[in-house]
Amino acid sequence: MNASALSAFRSLSRAMLLGLLRDRMAAFFTVLFPLFFLLLFGALFQNDSSDRVVIAQVGDVAMLDEMSAEQLAALDDAMTLQRTADRDEALREVREGDIDGVIWEEEDGQVELRYSAADPARAGTVQGLVQSLVQGANVAATGQPPAYELRTDQVEDESVKPIQYLTPGLLGFSIAMGASFASALTLVSWRKKRILRRLWLAPVSPGTVIGARVGVSLALSLTQLTLFLGVATLPYYGLDLSGQWWWCVPLVASGTLAFMAIGLLIGAWAKSEEAANGALQLTIMPMSFLAGSFFPTDSMPSWLQAFSTVLPLKHLNQALQDVLTRGAGWDTALPVVGGLLLFTAVLSAVAARLFRWDNT
Repeated sequence: MNASALSAFRSLSRAMLLGLLRDRMAAFFTVLFPLFFLLLFGALFQNDSSDRVVIAQVGDVAMLDEMSAEQLAALDDAMTLQRTADRDEALREVREGDIDGVIWEEEDGQVELRYSAADPARAGTVQGLVQSLVQGANVAATGQPPAYELRTDQVEDESVKPIQYLTPGLLGFSIAMGASFASALTLVSWRKKRILRRLWLAPVSPGTVIGARVGVSLALSLTQLTLFLGVATLPYYGLDLSGQWWWCVPLVASGTLAFMAIGLLIGAWAKSEEAANGALQLTIMPMSFLAGSFFPTDSMPSWLQAFSTVLPLKHLNQALQDVLTRGAGWDTALPVVGGLLLFTAVLSAVAARLFRWDNT
């Protein structure tokens, strides 16, 4: 890049950044508004848990199978017991936080319990309930050696606390909002004010203009990333970052480019800020709900879950959660980065075909 191009790049970047900062409403809704969601939801769901624990019973467990109807009814107030024949599947559900524990009985009468330690209070409840069942069974065998012995252990913790889910989801939503709205509204506004035409006639290459817009958007997204992680890792919220959390940086960068491409496509089509804003709202908000930015999508109908797999935000949210909280690394991040960059290239090519320097 020669000196004149570099000077133009700096001037355009500065103009775009100052334009964003001077528009306080735009700055609020692209930077602070998504962060308020994290502050609010993180506090509301900080201690979110249900009173009743769910334990899977694998095969026959004598101390449970011999319980009377009255005992089972009393137990149902504190614990939901699910029967299954697949121990590996039950252990997987414990690891992922879908159930709280799994119990089975060995051939020698040894009762085995596995539980997740993601929520220490809940783990203690699981152990206490099962321990009381074992003690009750031993009391019933008065005069004999203990009929049952309980051995407990925790499985590898892959379950998700609320803050572990909220941080990547709301970060993805923040990136989608900031990158798409900034690129679309800037394009429409500059075309309406004939700034684009003046840039076209000026000795400034299109690459310099695009580079300035990309640079400002990436700087904004990295600022959002810093704010989100800074707040979420405070002791009050308690986000525990995994060992390879830094892979979120290329994910955020590629996600920014993908949603910039969506903004450019809408900005190339729309003739006014109102039309662009409406199209963006219809695109980004439904996508955020379907992609799980605000709540898990497991309860959605199967056809909606299948549809969500084609949404770029779904893959961005999932990859951010994996690298931030589940210990995933390059093998998870790179395919998503590649997919987002491919998505960017395709939509940018379409936007280039629709692009026009003015509204005439």
